[in-house]
Amino acid sequence: MMERINATYFVLLGFSNWPHLEVVLFVVVLVFYLMTLTGNLFIIILSYLDSHLHTPMYFFLSNLSFLDLCYTTSFIPQLLVNLWGPGKTISYTGCMIQLYFVLALGCTECVLLMVMSYDRYAAVCRPLHYSILMHPRFCHLLAVASWVSGFTNSALHSFFTFLVPLCGHRQVDHFFCEVPALLRLSCIDTRANELTLMVTSSIFVLIPLILILSSYGAIARAVLRMQSTTGLQKVFGTCGAHLMVVSLFFIPVMCIYLQPPSGNSQDQGKFIALFYTVVTPSLNPLIYTLRNKDVRGAVKRLVG
Repeated sequence: MMERINATYFVLLGFSNWPHLEVVLFVVVLVFYLMTLTGNLFIIILSYLDSHLHTPMYFFLSNLSFLDLCYTTSFIPQLLVNLWGPGKTISYTGCMIQLYFVLALGCTECVLLMVMSYDRYAAVCRPLHYSILMHPRFCHLLAVASWVSGFTNSALHSFFTFLVPLCGHRQVDHFFCEVPALLRLSCIDTRANELTLMVTSSIFVLIPLILILSSYGAIARAVLRMQSTTGLQKVFGTCGAHLMVVSLFFIPVMCIYLQPPSGNSQDQGKFIALFYTVVTPSLNPLIYTLRNKDVRGAVKRLVG
């Protein structure tokens, strides 16, 4: 039997199996992190300063940008330190704090993307009732519900993970602290924890995804009935950007959390996780702003 330990620190193995890649990964992660900071701060500041962007769509987009800033900052600085130097340790307290915030913000993003799809559904399919359906007070309630649900779910998982006794070594086979990687260090049967994780992952991933796809199904039917070319372009501009963001986030998450655990796929899972945790948050501002006339107009008004 493995000896039970009282961990004071963990070793994040990360990409130790590819030491020749660590410098390259450091540069890539740093570039994407700077893009994430710049792009999302730009959206938040612009949405605040320009009164034309004081709409539900940009309110939720600002929430998404702030969420991505917090999400990436919760683990990327630690990842950069681990990639740059030989030391790859993180304290037990730091690991549990990171676990809590990464999980909380990830779940919040799933719910927030679902809320944003409802906003697009109301704008396209119920335009005459849009101002009533998306009243500012209701928008704030939806945003608060997204954040509260994510942090509550994370509190549940973090609490059960804290209770799991750890055995043997302190090596976490990932580049940040996450529930499955920590459960692999346990010296007891963790099937109950894994089942709880699978159920809540299904709730926070599959249900939002089904509702998002239902919203876009209704939007697609409404678009097919449209006669105005200008209206079609506006719908594709706003809905297409959101649908692309949804795809970039949900597909990698499903590949990791909604499949049975397998030792053979652990290394592959790290690179998939690296994509949706580092690359996707940096692409969101570009996707929403490059072909967005509202944002370009706001920039011109601000500069002018």
